[in-house]
Amino acid sequence: MQFGIFSVSDITRDPTTGYTPTEKERIDAIVTIAKHAEDIGLDVFALGEHHNPPFFSSSPTTTLAYIGAQTKRILLSTSTTLITTNDPVKIAEDYAMLQNLTDGRMDLMMGRGNTGPVYPWFGKDIRQGIPLAVENYDLLRTLWDNHEVDWEGKFRTPLRGFTSTPRPLDDIPPFVWHGSIRSPEIAEQAAYYGDGFFHNNIFWPAYHTKRMVELYRQRFAHYGHGRPEDAIVGLGGQFYMAKDSQQAVRKFRPYFDEAPVYGHGPSLEEFTQETPLTVGSPQQVIDRTLGFRDVVGDYQRQLFLVDHAGLPLKTVLNQLDLFGAEVLPVLKREFAAMAKPGTPEAPVHPRYARMIADDDVLFSADNGEPEAVVVNKNAAVDDVTGASFYDQAPTDEAAVAHADELLKEIRSK
Repeated sequence: MQFGIFSVSDITRDPTTGYTPTEKERIDAIVTIAKHAEDIGLDVFALGEHHNPPFFSSSPTTTLAYIGAQTKRILLSTSTTLITTNDPVKIAEDYAMLQNLTDGRMDLMMGRGNTGPVYPWFGKDIRQGIPLAVENYDLLRTLWDNHEVDWEGKFRTPLRGFTSTPRPLDDIPPFVWHGSIRSPEIAEQAAYYGDGFFHNNIFWPAYHTKRMVELYRQRFAHYGHGRPEDAIVGLGGQFYMAKDSQQAVRKFRPYFDEAPVYGHGPSLEEFTQETPLTVGSPQQVIDRTLGFRDVVGDYQRQLFLVDHAGLPLKTVLNQLDLFGAEVLPVLKREFAAMAKPGTPEAPVHPRYARMIADDDVLFSADNGEPEAVVVNKNAAVDDVTGASFYDQAPTDEAAVAHADELLKEIRSK
């Protein structure tokens, strides 16, 4: 099982000092955080994509390539690659380039984005979010799977005799996760292709996470990719730790109360009760995280959000040190001991698999429904948040039917 951290790249005022870091300071900090994540033994570092304040990560491949040149074994990923507003041709090229530069030490997570104004900035209509995600991803797969492409769709100009360069490393495309908070259509899309499904559950109670993951597992099996338990699942999470829970709550509360993502909404106590956010001792983080398996079964990737809400770099690094010393070894050991025989590992490029096998560091064996929490709907946020500009299907069945119709339409062309 893989453990890692992800960043939404927010630039937020530290409420305890009043200081707001510059873009340059946050960019430098994210590189430091990623390198430190490798130092403490984490498996994955993921970075989001955003094109609006208060976020800085408009070009995750650039940042990840820079981090890749300064690290040796941590897997580099995205916590969102915008499949809707980006040209899939450019995604194919940029991520194949990153894959070649890192010798296969990367994957990526697709997402629609959840900031309404971004769509028209890139010439798109947010009301077409799901059809865009379906068509664009089909083109991306086509570009990676075929050396010469003739293609025509609804949302971009046709391609004739086009070859995306560079080619995927050893002609093996990067593994793709499909990230979603609330959309069953995205779970259906992930299942259709046999890709991974990452439920970024940081704003939702356990019953919602269970429903989304179960839907994905059922549809994964329906499309003939294996048993439901063979489906590749990832989850989000958040923590803030101190030696005792009272100290952790006292220190984190001002950051929670003013965070652009969930500040000025539910109380810290309400949020920690209804979502995976854990503010407390290392043992509380261990217990809460191990409990995720009771909700979704054995899964492959656990990523935590740790550098948000204005937390200063020194605090983030201290949090990582505490996690690496007291939490990570226990999680690796306990999840490995609990995993059922035959549980698959997250797919990685063969070159990376050989590297971690030789290194013997990663993938070690030592290794009544409540209401959903309402977030600040006025926050300038992206797809990691709860607020949504999309029209949602009324039921899971309707969402699956809608996605199936779009997939059939794409494949019939």
